[in-house]
Amino acid sequence: MGFGGIGIWQLLIILVIILLIFGTKKLKNLGSDLGGAIKGFKSAMDEEGKDKDNNQAQITDEDDEGDTFDVKAEKVEEESKS
Repeated sequence: MGFGGIGIWQLLIILVIILLIFGTKKLKNLGSDLGGAIKGFKSAMDEEGKDKDNNQAQITDEDDEGDTFDVKAEKVEEESKS
């Protein structure tokens, strides 16, 4: 058995019918268009990941300026005032 219960002969017959309907030129163009779209998507995702990393680095640099917030110390101060 082949893919999903379809044998190799059924797949070949389907491929021949598709070739007869669309022709090799249209299928070649469709394949190249699909490949270009996938490449564009991957490059956009890589650029977004780099931008996100740069933004995260800027946020951590801004936090290192000496402005710290200690929650535990503030709670202790509030309890001692009560």
